[in-house]
Amino acid sequence: MERIRLALVDDHTLFRSGLRGLLSRQEGFEVVADMGSGEEFLAALPTLAVDVVFMDISMPGIDGGETSRRALAMRPELRIITLSMYGDEQYYTRMMECGASGFLLKDSDIADVVAAVETVYAGDSYFSRTLLDSLAGRMHSVAVCEDEESLSAREIEILACVCQGLSNQQIADRLFISKRTVDKHRANILEKTGCRNTADLVVYAIKNKLVEI
Repeated sequence: MERIRLALVDDHTLFRSGLRGLLSRQEGFEVVADMGSGEEFLAALPTLAVDVVFMDISMPGIDGGETSRRALAMRPELRIITLSMYGDEQYYTRMMECGASGFLLKDSDIADVVAAVETVYAGDSYFSRTLLDSLAGRMHSVAVCEDEESLSAREIEILACVCQGLSNQQIADRLFISKRTVDKHRANILEKTGCRNTADLVVYAIKNKLVEI
């Protein structure tokens, strides 16, 4: 069985040690490095065989965003999972822009952590349910100029509702349209954006400034 190679980058030694212990007990995972700073990680990266990186947002020196940006410039195939605490929401947009594809709270349970690793390793984006619910109430749509090659105004409206955590039926009720129409629009949005799940859509919307936190 192919093992997913993991690296931990966090300046809190106790947290890093605990996470390493949990991950090391998971079948199919191998923790190949844990480091206390972005500088240390970037220095080791050229010779480090790693697939998925857990990245703290706030660290002394080079922070998680800049570390992620530099790491992905060196190794575009890396998948980065952001680790954060409640109250760090203002950093998520920057982490997405820097290339992170997974987003977890530091108190997530191990099942959530495992799901995040497997999801981003497969090429998709991941938000913990708790974090997505927390962000949903803060997201709002942004006025944009419709472009022939972009989503339609209605699709952008529906995408904003998706980012706010609404089901297709709730979106239909809010916009006074049928659920079947919402289903069709949502399928079109997935096709146009190349997204495969709700987390992908949230990342797409934020990175393309269709919604703000």
